[in-house]
Amino acid sequence: MLKRYFGKGFSYFMLIFCGLIMVVPFIWMVSTSMKSQTAINKGSVGFIPIEFVNYYAHDGKKELCEIVDQEGDQTVINIYDKDGKTFKESYVKVPAESIKSSKKLKFHWDNYIEAFTKVPFGRYILNTLFVSFSVLIGVLITSCLAAYAFARMRFKGRDFIFYLFISMMMVPQPIYLIPSYFLLTKLGWINTYQALIIPWIANIFSIFLLRQQFKTIPQDLFDAAVIDGCSQFAILWRIVLPISKPILATTAIFSLIGSWNSFMWPLVMTSSDNLRVLQVGLSYFAQEASSSTALLMSASTFSIAPLLILFLFAQRQIISSFISSGLKG
Repeated sequence: MLKRYFGKGFSYFMLIFCGLIMVVPFIWMVSTSMKSQTAINKGSVGFIPIEFVNYYAHDGKKELCEIVDQEGDQTVINIYDKDGKTFKESYVKVPAESIKSSKKLKFHWDNYIEAFTKVPFGRYILNTLFVSFSVLIGVLITSCLAAYAFARMRFKGRDFIFYLFISMMMVPQPIYLIPSYFLLTKLGWINTYQALIIPWIANIFSIFLLRQQFKTIPQDLFDAAVIDGCSQFAILWRIVLPISKPILATTAIFSLIGSWNSFMWPLVMTSSDNLRVLQVGLSYFAQEASSSTALLMSASTFSIAPLLILFLFAQRQIISSFISSGLKG
């Protein structure tokens, strides 16, 4: 009994530990995105956006200041307005004891606005949404039809073709990137939406996932549908798809995530700023704002936030789809 509880406790500990390892970088990214660049340059690496603020206390009032140098019992400072950015006086010598310091919790939400407007992220997001949902529609149509054929229809070479499809999942993208570029050049699709959408409307993993689900449906349902006079398409539309909603939701989520995170393909196949998708735009932004860590973290945060929200809303469907399909061969 004690051994079983110890085993369970160790398993939960490892799960929590691994979960923290995965989530800590994300928390640090969000925290850094809300810090000022000045605080980051001073070495602020914590998870809470706390700033150390210096004040020059004199004549019963306090003014924001920045310490420039220390000369004996005198401190050289720059005095700012209340906004903390505009100089009022520069290189002022004051007594060291008149400088007071305090810690202040401050969230710089304006980092997100500045990062969003620095480059046309609005256009990049619209392009990404258009490409992602266009690919999603294509993937659902082709995957449902192909998966049903591989799972329930009998034809010569069915298994050979299916395993040939599966073997293509082992081919890394860089291998077929150059041949694809030449093919799309011949078709005149380079630097068009067609290059971003059409090659991806057939997804091998989605076909595999749906085939596994369709194979678990009892044969009695198909026999009853045939007796009632249903065609193959009617069986797919009226019986198979309605009872496969969880796996369809998972397929849709994986397709959206893949399209949203796509980088290498759109980088090679498009060059126009009007066709630039989010991940490519983020890469160009990183080159322009390489010295501003706060803006880079802000742009990264609002780039990944939609996927995080999508997963949080759809995690039950993802889990139930894998449980129901069982990933049986």
